[in-house]
Amino acid sequence: MAEVAAAPAKKRWRAWLRAIHRDVGYLSIGFTIIYAVSGIAMNHIDDWDPSFDATERIVKITPIADDLTDDAAVAVVTAAAGTGQPDEVLRTGDEVRLGYEDGSQVTSIGDTVTIQQRSSRIFFRIAVWLHATRGKQAWKYISDVYAVLLLYLAISGLFMLKGRLGLRWRGTLLVSAGVAVPVLYIVLAGGPGAPKPAPKTAEGSGIRLLTPTENGE
Repeated sequence: MAEVAAAPAKKRWRAWLRAIHRDVGYLSIGFTIIYAVSGIAMNHIDDWDPSFDATERIVKITPIADDLTDDAAVAVVTAAAGTGQPDEVLRTGDEVRLGYEDGSQVTSIGDTVTIQQRSSRIFFRIAVWLHATRGKQAWKYISDVYAVLLLYLAISGLFMLKGRLGLRWRGTLLVSAGVAVPVLYIVLAGGPGAPKPAPKTAEGSGIRLLTPTENGE
Protein backbone atom coordinates (compact mmCIF):
# COMPACT_ATOMS: atom_id res chain seq x y z
CA MET A 1 0.00 0.00 0.00
CA ALA A 2 2.86 2.37 0.83
CA GLU A 3 4.41 1.85 -2.61
CA VAL A 4 1.06 2.60 -4.33
CA ALA A 5 0.67 5.89 -2.41
CA ALA A 6 4.24 6.96 -3.15
CA ALA A 7 3.80 6.98 -6.92
CA PRO A 8 1.05 9.64 -7.02
CA ALA A 9 3.06 11.77 -4.58
CA LYS A 10 6.07 11.59 -6.89
CA LYS A 11 3.92 12.68 -9.81
CA ARG A 12 2.42 15.53 -7.79
CA TRP A 13 5.76 17.23 -7.11
CA ARG A 14 6.56 17.27 -10.81
CA ALA A 15 3.12 18.68 -11.54
CA TRP A 16 3.66 21.43 -8.97
CA LEU A 17 7.11 22.11 -10.41
CA ARG A 18 5.66 22.55 -13.90
CA ALA A 19 2.78 24.70 -12.65
CA ILE A 20 5.07 27.07 -10.73
CA HIS A 21 7.54 27.12 -13.65
CA ARG A 22 4.69 28.13 -15.95
CA ASP A 23 3.46 30.94 -13.69
CA VAL A 24 6.97 32.26 -13.03
CA GLY A 25 7.54 32.24 -16.79
CA TYR A 26 4.42 34.35 -17.33
CA LEU A 27 5.48 36.71 -14.54
CA SER A 28 8.95 37.12 -16.04
CA ILE A 29 7.93 37.89 -19.63
CA GLY A 30 7.83 41.67 -19.22
CA PHE A 31 11.19 41.77 -17.42
CA THR A 32 12.76 39.40 -19.94
CA ILE A 33 11.72 41.55 -22.91
CA ILE A 34 13.12 44.68 -21.23
CA TYR A 35 16.46 43.11 -20.32
CA ALA A 36 16.85 41.18 -23.58
CA VAL A 37 16.12 44.18 -25.83
CA SER A 38 18.20 46.61 -23.77
CA GLY A 39 21.04 44.08 -23.56
CA ILE A 40 21.19 43.75 -27.35
CA ALA A 41 21.02 47.54 -27.71
CA MET A 42 23.86 48.07 -25.23
CA ASN A 43 25.97 45.37 -26.88
CA HIS A 44 25.93 47.40 -30.10
CA ILE A 45 26.22 50.88 -28.59
CA ASP A 46 29.36 51.50 -30.69
CA ASP A 47 27.28 51.05 -33.86
CA TRP A 48 24.19 53.08 -32.99
CA ASP A 49 22.61 55.23 -30.31
CA PRO A 50 19.79 53.17 -28.76
CA SER A 51 18.27 56.20 -27.03
CA PHE A 52 18.06 58.67 -29.93
CA ASP A 53 17.65 58.66 -33.70
CA ALA A 54 19.91 61.39 -35.12
CA THR A 55 19.35 63.02 -38.53
CA GLU A 56 21.16 65.73 -40.44
CA ARG A 57 20.06 67.78 -43.44
CA ILE A 58 21.40 70.81 -45.27
CA VAL A 59 19.55 73.71 -46.91
CA LYS A 60 20.85 76.71 -48.80
CA ILE A 61 20.05 80.37 -48.06
CA THR A 62 21.26 83.80 -49.04
CA PRO A 63 24.20 84.61 -46.74
CA ILE A 64 23.17 86.69 -43.77
CA ALA A 65 24.36 90.28 -43.99
CA ASP A 66 26.53 91.56 -41.14
CA ASP A 67 24.22 94.53 -40.56
CA LEU A 68 21.16 92.33 -40.07
CA THR A 69 19.89 92.32 -36.47
CA ASP A 70 20.21 89.19 -34.36
CA ASP A 71 16.44 88.68 -34.26
CA ALA A 72 16.16 89.04 -38.01
CA ALA A 73 19.08 86.66 -38.58
CA VAL A 74 17.48 84.06 -36.31
CA ALA A 75 14.18 84.46 -38.14
CA VAL A 76 15.87 83.83 -41.50
CA VAL A 77 17.63 80.70 -40.25
CA THR A 78 14.62 79.21 -38.44
CA ALA A 79 12.43 79.81 -41.48
CA ALA A 80 14.90 77.97 -43.71
CA ALA A 81 15.43 75.16 -41.20
CA GLY A 82 11.76 74.79 -40.33
CA THR A 83 12.49 74.90 -36.61
CA GLY A 84 10.87 76.95 -33.89
CA GLN A 85 12.21 79.55 -31.49
CA PRO A 86 15.63 78.38 -30.21
CA ASP A 87 16.66 78.15 -26.57
CA GLU A 88 20.20 79.35 -27.27
CA VAL A 89 21.56 81.71 -29.91
CA LEU A 90 25.17 82.42 -30.89
CA ARG A 91 25.71 85.04 -33.62
CA THR A 92 29.00 86.10 -35.20
CA GLY A 93 28.59 87.97 -38.48
CA ASP A 94 27.03 85.61 -41.02
CA GLU A 95 27.47 82.66 -38.67
CA VAL A 96 24.43 81.75 -36.57
CA ARG A 97 24.21 78.80 -34.20
CA LEU A 98 20.91 77.80 -32.63
CA GLY A 99 20.46 75.30 -29.81
CA TYR A 100 17.30 73.56 -28.66
CA GLU A 101 16.37 71.89 -25.39
CA ASP A 102 15.83 68.52 -27.08
CA GLY A 103 19.45 68.50 -28.28
CA SER A 104 18.77 69.70 -31.83
CA GLN A 105 21.23 72.18 -33.33
CA VAL A 106 21.05 74.47 -36.33
CA THR A 107 24.22 76.01 -37.75
CA SER A 108 24.21 78.64 -40.47
CA ILE A 109 27.55 79.59 -42.07
CA GLY A 110 27.55 81.58 -45.30
CA ASP A 111 24.88 80.14 -47.57
CA THR A 112 24.69 76.74 -45.82
CA VAL A 113 22.32 75.84 -43.00
CA THR A 114 22.96 72.48 -41.29
CA ILE A 115 20.10 71.06 -39.21
CA GLN A 116 21.02 68.33 -36.74
CA GLN A 117 18.02 66.84 -34.97
CA ARG A 118 17.39 63.83 -32.82
CA SER A 119 14.22 62.06 -31.80
CA SER A 120 13.88 59.80 -28.80
CA ARG A 121 13.63 56.03 -29.31
CA ILE A 122 11.31 55.93 -26.33
CA PHE A 123 11.15 52.13 -25.81
CA PHE A 124 14.88 51.54 -26.19
CA ARG A 125 15.66 54.61 -24.08
CA ILE A 126 13.48 53.40 -21.21
CA ALA A 127 14.73 49.80 -21.51
CA VAL A 128 18.39 50.88 -21.39
CA TRP A 129 17.63 53.21 -18.46
CA LEU A 130 16.05 50.32 -16.54
CA HIS A 131 18.89 47.94 -17.44
CA ALA A 132 21.44 50.04 -15.55
CA THR A 133 20.37 49.90 -11.89
CA ARG A 134 22.89 52.48 -10.68
CA GLY A 135 21.09 55.33 -8.94
CA LYS A 136 17.76 53.47 -8.85
CA GLN A 137 17.66 51.88 -5.41
CA ALA A 138 14.14 50.43 -5.54
CA TRP A 139 14.60 49.06 -9.07
CA LYS A 140 17.82 47.37 -7.98
CA TYR A 141 15.89 45.14 -5.60
CA ILE A 142 13.18 44.52 -8.18
CA SER A 143 15.95 43.45 -10.55
CA ASP A 144 17.32 41.11 -7.87
CA VAL A 145 13.90 39.47 -7.58
CA TYR A 146 13.83 38.98 -11.34
CA ALA A 147 17.29 37.38 -11.19
CA VAL A 148 15.99 34.93 -8.57
CA LEU A 149 13.02 34.11 -10.80
CA LEU A 150 15.41 33.37 -13.68
CA LEU A 151 17.39 31.06 -11.42
CA TYR A 152 14.21 29.21 -10.55
CA LEU A 153 13.27 28.87 -14.22
CA ALA A 154 16.72 27.51 -15.05
CA ILE A 155 16.94 25.06 -12.14
CA SER A 156 13.33 23.86 -12.18
CA GLY A 157 13.58 23.28 -15.92
CA LEU A 158 16.19 20.59 -15.24
CA PHE A 159 13.70 18.40 -13.37
CA MET A 160 10.43 18.96 -15.20
CA LEU A 161 10.89 15.94 -17.46
CA LYS A 162 12.31 12.53 -16.79
CA GLY A 163 13.73 9.78 -18.93
CA ARG A 164 15.54 10.37 -22.26
CA LEU A 165 14.06 13.86 -22.65
CA GLY A 166 15.30 14.83 -19.19
CA LEU A 167 18.73 14.89 -17.57
CA ARG A 168 19.40 11.25 -18.41
CA TRP A 169 20.17 12.05 -22.05
CA ARG A 170 18.86 15.04 -24.03
CA GLY A 171 18.86 17.45 -21.08
CA THR A 172 22.45 16.64 -20.16
CA LEU A 173 23.64 17.23 -23.73
CA LEU A 174 21.90 20.59 -24.01
CA VAL A 175 23.03 21.77 -20.56
CA SER A 176 26.60 20.77 -21.40
CA ALA A 177 26.44 22.67 -24.70
CA GLY A 178 25.07 25.75 -22.95
CA VAL A 179 27.81 25.70 -20.32
CA ALA A 180 30.50 25.00 -22.93
CA VAL A 181 29.83 28.22 -24.87
CA PRO A 182 30.88 30.72 -22.16
CA VAL A 183 33.68 28.43 -20.95
CA LEU A 184 35.08 28.12 -24.47
CA TYR A 185 34.88 31.87 -25.01
CA ILE A 186 36.74 32.54 -21.74
CA VAL A 187 39.48 30.12 -22.78
CA LEU A 188 39.84 31.59 -26.27
CA ALA A 189 39.55 35.24 -25.21
CA GLY A 190 41.87 34.90 -22.23
CA GLY A 191 39.37 35.97 -19.57
CA PRO A 192 39.39 39.22 -17.55
CA GLY A 193 43.21 39.38 -17.51
CA ALA A 194 43.54 39.37 -21.31
CA PRO A 195 45.08 42.48 -22.95
CA LYS A 196 42.44 45.00 -23.95
CA PRO A 197 42.26 46.35 -27.51
CA ALA A 198 43.68 49.82 -28.11
CA PRO A 199 41.14 52.59 -27.48
CA LYS A 200 39.38 54.00 -30.50
CA THR A 201 40.58 57.33 -31.89
CA ALA A 202 39.00 59.74 -34.30
CA GLU A 203 40.65 59.24 -37.67
CA GLY A 204 43.63 61.50 -38.15
CA SER A 205 43.02 63.46 -34.95
CA GLY A 206 44.73 61.31 -32.33
CA ILE A 207 41.83 62.12 -30.00
CA ARG A 208 40.84 59.21 -27.79
CA LEU A 209 37.14 58.35 -27.78
CA LEU A 210 36.04 57.26 -24.33
CA THR A 211 33.68 54.33 -23.90
CA PRO A 212 30.50 54.87 -21.83
CA THR A 213 32.21 53.19 -18.83
CA GLU A 214 35.26 55.43 -19.07
CA ASN A 215 33.37 58.70 -19.33
CA GLY A 216 31.05 57.85 -16.45
CA GLU A 217 27.81 57.39 -18.33
